Amino acid sequence: MSDQPSSNTPSYTYEQAGVSIEAGNALVKAISPLVKATMRPGADGEIGGFGGFFDPKAAGYKDPLLVAGNDGVGTKLKLAIDSDKHDTVGIDLVAMCVNDLIVQGAEPLFFLDYFATGKLENGVAERVIAGIAEGCTKAGCALIGGETAEMPGMYAEGDYDLAGFCVGAVERGEQLTGERVAPGHILLGLASSGVHSNGYSLVRKLAADKFWKLDRPALFDRDRLLIDALIEPTRIYVKSLLPVVRDGLIDALAHITGGGLLENIPRVLPEGAHAEVDADGWEQPGLMAFLQAQGNIEPGEMARTFNCGVGMVLAVDPANAEIVRSRLEEAGETVLAIGRIAEGDKGCTVRGSAGTWAAREGWTATHIA
Repeated sequence: MSDQPSSNTPSYTYEQAGVSIEAGNALVKAISPLVKATMRPGADGEIGGFGGFFDPKAAGYKDPLLVAGNDGVGTKLKLAIDSDKHDTVGIDLVAMCVNDLIVQGAEPLFFLDYFATGKLENGVAERVIAGIAEGCTKAGCALIGGETAEMPGMYAEGDYDLAGFCVGAVERGEQLTGERVAPGHILLGLASSGVHSNGYSLVRKLAADKFWKLDRPALFDRDRLLIDALIEPTRIYVKSLLPVVRDGLIDALAHITGGGLLENIPRVLPEGAHAEVDADGWEQPGLMAFLQAQGNIEPGEMARTFNCGVGMVLAVDPANAEIVRSRLEEAGETVLAIGRIAEGDKGCTVRGSAGTWAAREGWTATHIA
């Protein structure tokens, strides 16, 4: 260290530059019980070190393949920030990662988060991280660490950003690759809880252009405020799907995220398999009908932008369809019959007749992967 500064020279501190080490330490202390609550076999639930340990053997794995993924929440965060609704975006963050792991047959094991802001407001940060811990509990994975970055000048006042990183495992040879999918397979859908975490740039544009009153009851559900319907967190499907996947009853899974039904289903299909989705197989949720009507959105654009009420798609052998439906309904899922796999170019076609979609007319939209 150099000599002490002279009395005529101002002494700068990190806090004067906008970074409070004390606030960061206080946040770690506040969230420690939340992190400990996510402890599971393989992880000890402690934070504060330079890295987090996880023991796959303690988690019961013999010859595991590791599967890793990362994601964010997107501009849904801006809606949460503007509305002071910070409690559930952490669930969204976890959901976007763990739902991507289960589609490969992997059990999420541990999760790390990255929270970045211009000025750390511990009340907000703690609410966000409490949501992350809740999401980890719902998914059965441990929150073993993370990073909180306070970066003055990088973000507008009150803004923050989130990123999540998750690692899962599947025993070698049990991973889902879509290779078993063939013409004749049945497509089942698991109902979404809302918009989930994609399409919010369009949602926010509609809100601004159409002067939505977010603090008023929703037109499609008078028992809920519009903001509460829009901010509903992404459904986590891990605990309901994992036992059925491990029993070999599901041949492929597609998480319906950005790109909607049209873009995501082909990602898990082999060559020569074409997904035919029948939009008459389920009733379009009121929120989706509201979005479509407010934006006069073409049906094909809806199916490429939003999940249209289906958060996860399963490809199953017809012989297994009823047992899969029964077990998932017992686990609390709403299971929808949405179509089948036919011979053809790898891709997806969505068709519907009058009465199901807000457009109230037959339509077809096709995407070839």
